[in-house]
Amino acid sequence: MKTKLLILKTNIRSKKKLQLLSPVFNGHRSIQRWSVDLEDVDKVLRVETNEPIEEHEIIQLVEKHGFYAVDLEG
Repeated sequence: MKTKLLILKTNIRSKKKLQLLSPVFNGHRSIQRWSVDLEDVDKVLRVETNEPIEEHEIIQLVEKHGFYAVDLEG
């Protein structure tokens, strides 16, 4: 399967907050690689996957932990 890249705008504003999500993303079997650009005004979350996972699933994971995530275009 081809690598899929999901790009979302978030409200993750610090490394401390990011640490709350690290175990969630690191432990997810569908997520190969992920990062949050804390320097970017949109605090962009990038998620790479080779397995079928949809944007709304990533949004739900983020929201479940007290943050928001939306399509960067939205």
